[in-house]
Amino acid sequence: MLDWLISLWSDPNTRWILMGCTLLGLGSGVIGSFTFLRRESLLGDTLAHAALPGVCVAFMLHEVKSAGLFLAGALLAGVAAVFCVSAISRWSKIKPDAAMGIVLTFFFGIGTVMLTHIQHSGSGSQSGLDKYLFGQAAAMVTSDVYTLMGVSVLLIAAAMLLFKEFKLISFDPGFARGIGLPVALLEHGLLILTTVAVAAGIQAVGVVLVAALLITPAAAARYWTDRLPAMLAFAGVFGALSGASGAAISTLGEGIPTGPVTVLAATLLFAVSLLLAPRRGLLSRALRRRGLRAEYARSAVQRSGALEAAEGGERR
Repeated sequence: MLDWLISLWSDPNTRWILMGCTLLGLGSGVIGSFTFLRRESLLGDTLAHAALPGVCVAFMLHEVKSAGLFLAGALLAGVAAVFCVSAISRWSKIKPDAAMGIVLTFFFGIGTVMLTHIQHSGSGSQSGLDKYLFGQAAAMVTSDVYTLMGVSVLLIAAAMLLFKEFKLISFDPGFARGIGLPVALLEHGLLILTTVAVAAGIQAVGVVLVAALLITPAAAARYWTDRLPAMLAFAGVFGALSGASGAAISTLGEGIPTGPVTVLAATLLFAVSLLLAPRRGLLSRALRRRGLRAEYARSAVQRSGALEAAEGGERR
Protein backbone atom coordinates (compact mmCIF):
# COMPACT_ATOMS: atom_id res chain seq x y z
CA MET A 1 0.00 0.00 0.00
CA LEU A 2 2.75 2.45 0.96
CA ASP A 3 4.76 1.53 -2.13
CA TRP A 4 1.72 2.18 -4.33
CA LEU A 5 1.17 5.64 -2.78
CA ILE A 6 4.86 6.49 -3.22
CA SER A 7 4.77 5.39 -6.86
CA LEU A 8 1.68 7.54 -7.46
CA TRP A 9 3.35 10.63 -6.06
CA SER A 10 6.65 9.98 -7.83
CA ASP A 11 4.99 10.06 -11.28
CA PRO A 12 4.70 13.75 -12.28
CA ASN A 13 1.63 13.25 -14.48
CA THR A 14 -0.21 11.24 -11.84
CA ARG A 15 0.76 13.74 -9.16
CA TRP A 16 -0.78 16.61 -11.11
CA ILE A 17 -3.94 14.61 -11.77
CA LEU A 18 -4.26 13.80 -8.06
CA MET A 19 -3.81 17.43 -7.14
CA GLY A 20 -6.36 18.56 -9.72
CA CYS A 21 -9.03 16.06 -8.63
CA THR A 22 -8.36 16.80 -4.97
CA LEU A 23 -8.82 20.52 -5.50
CA LEU A 24 -11.90 19.86 -7.64
CA GLY A 25 -13.45 17.83 -4.83
CA LEU A 26 -12.58 20.56 -2.36
CA GLY A 27 -14.21 23.32 -4.41
CA SER A 28 -17.24 21.21 -5.34
CA GLY A 29 -17.84 20.25 -1.72
CA VAL A 30 -17.77 23.89 -0.60
CA ILE A 31 -20.11 25.18 -3.33
CA GLY A 32 -22.30 22.10 -3.06
CA SER A 33 -22.95 22.91 0.60
CA PHE A 34 -24.91 26.01 -0.38
CA THR A 35 -26.83 24.03 -3.02
CA PHE A 36 -27.61 21.38 -0.40
CA LEU A 37 -28.79 23.95 2.16
CA ARG A 38 -31.02 25.63 -0.44
CA ARG A 39 -32.64 22.23 -1.11
CA GLU A 40 -31.62 22.28 -4.76
CA SER A 41 -29.83 18.94 -4.84
CA LEU A 42 -31.55 17.86 -8.04
CA LEU A 43 -30.30 21.01 -9.75
CA GLY A 44 -26.73 19.68 -9.77
CA ASP A 45 -27.90 16.48 -11.44
CA THR A 46 -29.83 18.49 -14.01
CA LEU A 47 -26.81 20.65 -14.82
CA ALA A 48 -24.58 17.58 -15.09
CA HIS A 49 -26.79 15.77 -17.56
CA ALA A 50 -27.46 18.97 -19.51
CA ALA A 51 -23.72 19.50 -19.95
CA LEU A 52 -23.31 16.49 -22.25
CA PRO A 53 -24.90 18.06 -25.37
CA GLY A 54 -22.84 21.21 -24.77
CA VAL A 55 -19.65 19.15 -24.75
CA CYS A 56 -20.71 17.31 -27.90
CA VAL A 57 -21.59 20.52 -29.76
CA ALA A 58 -18.22 22.05 -28.79
CA PHE A 59 -16.41 19.02 -30.25
CA MET A 60 -18.54 18.93 -33.40
CA LEU A 61 -17.79 22.60 -34.10
CA HIS A 62 -14.02 22.42 -33.59
CA GLU A 63 -13.23 18.65 -33.72
CA VAL A 64 -10.58 19.25 -31.05
CA LYS A 65 -10.53 17.71 -27.58
CA SER A 66 -10.03 20.82 -25.45
CA ALA A 67 -11.01 21.16 -21.81
CA GLY A 68 -11.52 24.89 -22.25
CA LEU A 69 -13.90 24.47 -25.19
CA PHE A 70 -15.76 21.66 -23.45
CA LEU A 71 -16.09 23.79 -20.32
CA ALA A 72 -17.54 26.66 -22.35
CA GLY A 73 -19.99 24.32 -24.10
CA ALA A 74 -21.04 22.73 -20.83
CA LEU A 75 -21.59 26.16 -19.27
CA LEU A 76 -23.80 27.32 -22.13
CA ALA A 77 -25.80 24.08 -22.04
CA GLY A 78 -26.18 24.39 -18.26
CA VAL A 79 -27.46 27.96 -18.56
CA ALA A 80 -29.92 26.83 -21.25
CA ALA A 81 -31.13 24.00 -19.01
CA VAL A 82 -31.70 26.35 -16.08
CA PHE A 83 -33.60 28.73 -18.37
CA CYS A 84 -35.80 25.84 -19.52
CA VAL A 85 -36.52 24.78 -15.92
CA SER A 86 -37.41 28.35 -14.99
CA ALA A 87 -39.65 28.78 -18.05
CA ILE A 88 -41.50 25.50 -17.46
CA SER A 89 -42.05 26.32 -13.78
CA ARG A 90 -43.21 29.87 -14.48
CA TRP A 91 -45.48 29.31 -17.47
CA SER A 92 -47.09 26.04 -16.40
CA LYS A 93 -48.43 24.39 -13.27
CA ILE A 94 -45.51 21.95 -13.17
CA LYS A 95 -43.43 22.17 -9.99
CA PRO A 96 -39.67 22.88 -10.20
CA ASP A 97 -38.61 19.34 -9.24
CA ALA A 98 -40.74 17.84 -12.02
CA ALA A 99 -39.43 20.48 -14.45
CA MET A 100 -35.86 19.54 -13.53
CA GLY A 101 -36.61 15.89 -14.21
CA ILE A 102 -38.08 16.71 -17.62
CA VAL A 103 -35.16 18.92 -18.63
CA LEU A 104 -32.59 16.45 -17.26
CA THR A 105 -33.84 13.55 -19.35
CA PHE A 106 -34.40 15.70 -22.45
CA PHE A 107 -30.90 17.18 -22.51
CA PHE A 108 -29.26 13.88 -21.64
CA GLY A 109 -31.19 12.16 -24.44
CA ILE A 110 -29.97 14.76 -26.93
CA GLY A 111 -26.42 14.42 -25.64
CA THR A 112 -26.50 10.63 -25.94
CA VAL A 113 -27.67 10.86 -29.55
CA MET A 114 -24.91 13.36 -30.34
CA LEU A 115 -22.31 11.24 -28.59
CA THR A 116 -23.35 8.17 -30.58
CA HIS A 117 -23.11 10.15 -33.81
CA ILE A 118 -19.63 11.43 -32.92
CA GLN A 119 -18.36 7.98 -32.00
CA HIS A 120 -19.45 6.63 -35.40
CA SER A 121 -17.96 9.54 -37.33
CA GLY A 122 -14.49 9.68 -38.80
CA SER A 123 -12.93 11.51 -35.86
CA GLY A 124 -15.09 9.87 -33.22
CA SER A 125 -12.53 7.29 -32.25
CA GLN A 126 -10.11 10.08 -31.39
CA SER A 127 -12.56 12.24 -29.46
CA GLY A 128 -12.46 10.39 -26.16
CA LEU A 129 -15.89 11.78 -25.32
CA ASP A 130 -17.02 8.43 -23.95
CA LYS A 131 -14.86 9.24 -20.92
CA TYR A 132 -17.29 12.07 -20.14
CA LEU A 133 -20.04 9.62 -19.22
CA PHE A 134 -18.34 8.04 -16.22
CA GLY A 135 -15.13 10.04 -16.00
CA GLN A 136 -11.52 9.01 -16.46
CA ALA A 137 -8.94 11.14 -14.68
CA ALA A 138 -6.08 9.17 -16.21
CA ALA A 139 -7.11 10.44 -19.67
CA MET A 140 -6.54 14.08 -18.70
CA VAL A 141 -3.59 16.04 -20.03
CA THR A 142 -1.69 18.85 -18.34
CA SER A 143 -3.94 21.59 -19.72
CA ASP A 144 -7.01 19.77 -18.37
CA VAL A 145 -5.43 19.63 -14.90
CA TYR A 146 -4.63 23.34 -15.03
CA THR A 147 -8.26 24.03 -15.91
CA LEU A 148 -9.44 21.93 -12.97
CA MET A 149 -7.11 23.70 -10.58
CA GLY A 150 -8.12 27.14 -11.85
CA VAL A 151 -11.82 26.34 -11.46
CA SER A 152 -11.26 24.98 -7.95
CA VAL A 153 -9.43 28.13 -6.87
CA LEU A 154 -12.26 30.22 -8.35
CA LEU A 155 -14.93 28.26 -6.44
CA ILE A 156 -13.12 28.44 -3.11
CA ALA A 157 -12.28 32.15 -3.50
CA ALA A 158 -15.89 33.01 -4.41
CA ALA A 159 -17.23 31.06 -1.43
CA MET A 160 -14.85 32.91 0.90
CA LEU A 161 -15.48 36.39 -0.51
CA LEU A 162 -19.28 36.02 -0.65
CA PHE A 163 -19.68 33.83 2.42
CA LYS A 164 -22.04 36.15 4.33
CA GLU A 165 -24.18 36.85 1.27
CA PHE A 166 -24.49 33.17 0.30
CA LYS A 167 -25.27 32.33 3.92
CA LEU A 168 -28.15 34.80 4.00
CA ILE A 169 -29.73 33.71 0.73
CA SER A 170 -29.42 30.08 1.80
CA PHE A 171 -31.15 30.47 5.17
CA ASP A 172 -33.29 33.64 4.94
CA PRO A 173 -33.57 35.20 1.48
CA GLY A 174 -36.44 37.40 2.69
CA PHE A 175 -34.24 39.03 5.32
CA ALA A 176 -31.43 39.40 2.77
CA ARG A 177 -33.83 41.18 0.43
CA GLY A 178 -35.05 43.37 3.28
CA ILE A 179 -31.55 44.67 4.12
CA GLY A 180 -30.94 45.60 0.50
CA LEU A 181 -28.86 42.70 -0.82
CA PRO A 182 -29.27 41.90 -4.55
CA VAL A 183 -30.77 38.48 -3.87
CA ALA A 184 -31.58 37.66 -7.49
CA LEU A 185 -28.04 38.55 -8.59
CA LEU A 186 -26.52 36.48 -5.78
CA GLU A 187 -28.75 33.51 -6.59
CA HIS A 188 -27.71 33.68 -10.23
CA GLY A 189 -24.08 33.98 -9.18
CA LEU A 190 -24.34 30.89 -7.00
CA LEU A 191 -26.05 29.09 -9.85
CA ILE A 192 -23.24 30.02 -12.24
CA LEU A 193 -20.64 28.78 -9.74
CA THR A 194 -22.53 25.49 -9.42
CA THR A 195 -22.62 25.19 -13.20
CA VAL A 196 -18.88 25.86 -13.37
CA ALA A 197 -18.23 23.15 -10.76
CA VAL A 198 -20.33 20.66 -12.70
CA ALA A 199 -18.80 21.56 -16.06
CA ALA A 200 -15.26 21.25 -14.70
CA GLY A 201 -15.93 17.96 -12.96
CA ILE A 202 -17.51 16.02 -15.80
CA GLN A 203 -14.19 14.89 -17.27
CA ALA A 204 -12.95 13.59 -13.93
CA VAL A 205 -16.21 12.19 -12.54
CA GLY A 206 -18.52 12.00 -15.57
CA VAL A 207 -21.87 13.59 -16.36
CA VAL A 208 -23.78 10.70 -14.82
CA LEU A 209 -22.23 10.99 -11.36
CA VAL A 210 -20.71 14.46 -11.00
CA ALA A 211 -23.70 15.71 -9.00
CA ALA A 212 -22.67 13.32 -6.21
CA LEU A 213 -19.44 15.30 -5.77
CA LEU A 214 -21.57 18.36 -5.02
CA ILE A 215 -24.18 16.87 -2.71
CA THR A 216 -22.79 13.79 -0.93
CA PRO A 217 -19.85 15.54 0.82
CA ALA A 218 -22.21 18.32 1.94
CA ALA A 219 -24.75 15.80 3.25
CA ALA A 220 -21.99 13.97 5.14
CA ALA A 221 -20.64 17.23 6.58
CA ARG A 222 -24.08 18.19 7.91
CA TYR A 223 -23.89 15.32 10.41
CA TRP A 224 -20.74 16.65 12.04
CA THR A 225 -21.63 20.24 12.88
CA ASP A 226 -24.36 22.87 13.24
CA ARG A 227 -22.13 25.76 12.18
CA LEU A 228 -21.88 26.73 8.51
CA PRO A 229 -18.11 27.53 8.41
CA ALA A 230 -17.33 24.14 9.94
CA MET A 231 -19.77 22.45 7.54
CA LEU A 232 -18.02 24.04 4.56
CA ALA A 233 -14.67 22.85 5.89
CA PHE A 234 -15.92 19.29 6.44
CA ALA A 235 -17.59 19.21 3.01
CA GLY A 236 -14.40 20.44 1.36
CA VAL A 237 -12.29 17.81 3.10
CA PHE A 238 -14.75 15.02 2.27
CA GLY A 239 -14.92 16.14 -1.37
CA ALA A 240 -11.13 16.34 -1.58
CA LEU A 241 -10.75 12.83 -0.14
CA SER A 242 -13.35 11.49 -2.58
CA GLY A 243 -11.72 13.13 -5.58
CA ALA A 244 -8.26 11.95 -4.60
CA SER A 245 -9.51 8.38 -4.04
CA GLY A 246 -11.24 8.25 -7.42
CA ALA A 247 -8.21 9.62 -9.26
CA ALA A 248 -5.74 7.34 -7.47
CA ILE A 249 -7.69 4.12 -7.92
CA SER A 250 -8.54 4.88 -11.56
CA THR A 251 -4.80 4.88 -12.37
CA LEU A 252 -4.61 1.17 -11.55
CA GLY A 253 -6.05 0.22 -14.94
CA GLU A 254 -7.65 1.59 -18.10
CA GLY A 255 -10.95 -0.10 -17.34
CA ILE A 256 -11.47 1.65 -13.99
CA PRO A 257 -13.58 4.81 -14.41
CA THR A 258 -13.00 7.65 -12.00
CA GLY A 259 -16.62 8.62 -11.44
CA PRO A 260 -17.97 5.46 -9.82
CA VAL A 261 -14.91 5.12 -7.55
CA THR A 262 -15.22 8.77 -6.49
CA VAL A 263 -18.91 8.34 -5.73
CA LEU A 264 -18.25 5.13 -3.76
CA ALA A 265 -15.62 6.95 -1.70
CA ALA A 266 -18.00 9.84 -1.04
CA THR A 267 -20.80 7.44 -0.13
CA LEU A 268 -18.49 5.60 2.26
CA LEU A 269 -17.69 8.89 4.00
CA PHE A 270 -21.40 9.63 4.19
CA ALA A 271 -22.10 6.20 5.71
CA VAL A 272 -19.37 6.73 8.32
CA SER A 273 -20.84 10.15 9.13
CA LEU A 274 -24.35 8.73 9.33
CA LEU A 275 -23.22 6.10 11.81
CA LEU A 276 -20.41 7.71 13.81
CA ALA A 277 -20.97 11.48 13.87
CA PRO A 278 -20.76 12.58 17.53
CA ARG A 279 -24.17 14.29 17.80
CA ARG A 280 -26.29 13.33 14.80
CA GLY A 281 -24.91 9.87 14.04
CA LEU A 282 -27.14 6.85 14.50
CA LEU A 283 -24.76 5.22 16.97
CA SER A 284 -24.42 8.31 19.17
CA ARG A 285 -28.20 8.84 19.11
CA ALA A 286 -28.76 5.23 20.10
CA LEU A 287 -26.28 5.59 22.95
CA ARG A 288 -27.97 8.78 24.11
CA ARG A 289 -31.39 7.12 24.07
CA ARG A 290 -29.98 4.21 26.01
CA GLY A 291 -28.46 6.58 28.56
CA LEU A 292 -31.73 8.51 28.88
CA ARG A 293 -33.68 5.30 29.42
CA ALA A 294 -31.21 4.19 32.09
CA GLU A 295 -31.37 7.58 33.79
CA TYR A 296 -35.17 7.53 33.66
CA ALA A 297 -35.18 4.04 35.18
CA ARG A 298 -32.85 5.18 37.99
CA SER A 299 -34.95 8.25 38.70
CA ALA A 300 -38.11 6.11 38.69
CA VAL A 301 -36.54 3.75 41.25
CA GLN A 302 -35.47 6.72 43.38
CA ARG A 303 -38.94 8.25 43.22
CA SER A 304 -40.49 4.92 44.11
CA GLY A 305 -38.14 4.51 47.07
CA ALA A 306 -38.82 8.05 48.25
CA LEU A 307 -42.57 7.47 47.94
CA GLU A 308 -42.37 4.21 49.94
CA ALA A 309 -40.28 5.92 52.62
CA ALA A 310 -42.83 8.74 52.88
CA GLU A 311 -45.73 6.32 53.15
CA GLY A 312 -43.87 4.34 55.84
CA GLY A 313 -43.26 7.54 57.80
CA GLU A 314 -46.95 8.43 57.66
CA ARG A 315 -47.99 4.98 58.92
CA ARG A 316 -45.62 5.31 61.89
